[in-house]
Amino acid sequence: MDAKIIGKKTISQSRKQKAAQINDSRSPGLRIIPLGGMREVGKNMTCYQFQDELIVVDCGIGFPDEDMPGVDIIIPDFTYLRENKEKLKAIFVTHGHEDHLGALPWLLKEFNVPVYGNAMTLKLIERKLEDRGTRVKNPDLRLLRSGQRVGAGSFQVEFIHVNHSIADANALAITTPLGVVIHTGDFKIDYTPPTGEPIDLQRFAELGKKGVLALLSDSTNIEVGGSTMSEKAVGETFKNLFSKAKGRIFVATFSSNIYRLQQIIDAAEAENRRVCLLGRSMLNVYEAANSLGYIKSHK
Repeated sequence: MDAKIIGKKTISQSRKQKAAQINDSRSPGLRIIPLGGMREVGKNMTCYQFQDELIVVDCGIGFPDEDMPGVDIIIPDFTYLRENKEKLKAIFVTHGHEDHLGALPWLLKEFNVPVYGNAMTLKLIERKLEDRGTRVKNPDLRLLRSGQRVGAGSFQVEFIHVNHSIADANALAITTPLGVVIHTGDFKIDYTPPTGEPIDLQRFAELGKKGVLALLSDSTNIEVGGSTMSEKAVGETFKNLFSKAKGRIFVATFSSNIYRLQQIIDAAEAENRRVCLLGRSMLNVYEAANSLGYIKSHK
């Protein structure tokens, strides 16, 4: 609550005054407007607006519940963006999961703005736009790697490396005229990832020391106590099981988890086995990752 302290008395702004200030587009305030992903899993999409400029972080799909027969996917409501089309400066995608980029084909039919993502994220966006026959012509896809920063109107956006079950996942440090907002995206604190670097906690510490205006954090499974084992531990389990198996081995896994796929390949090759990939999504992700040199196979 905004308040002024005068002696021992506290004078607070009324809700009506706050609402009037928020509804005034000329107000110097920063608006954070979730269009999806709040109190739900999926459909992640958040607008950041300062005066007459705004950016969007993620544009994902949701998945229907059992009580929604005939519905294949759910996309966010783009009404607010349509009403403020001339203000949209850029879209930033934290990582390549469907619940963070799956609705882009529908959004890019209407909005021709730059889309920033890391290498794996952009590869998956490219394949999605081609695969769905979306008629999105010449999308403006721009590479932004971890540690790099780019301007978009009044905003400066920096990608920060985090660990997740997909390559090239990033948190965002969004510098606004009023301060820095941290948008974590999905993340896992893994000190011993099987490939790549651990989460860049040093950069988070640096930003925290300078002062952060707001933190928007992933909260999936936050109610569950304890911690999650390192992805590397899964690879050791694969090696142990593969060394004992006599016949064929079937492994079910999320197609986007290329770190796990790599560990499956490593465990198979160590036992002189061949790997066969099944599933359209699995093949799409494998080809995208392989084209970037993220998959290593000796046979």
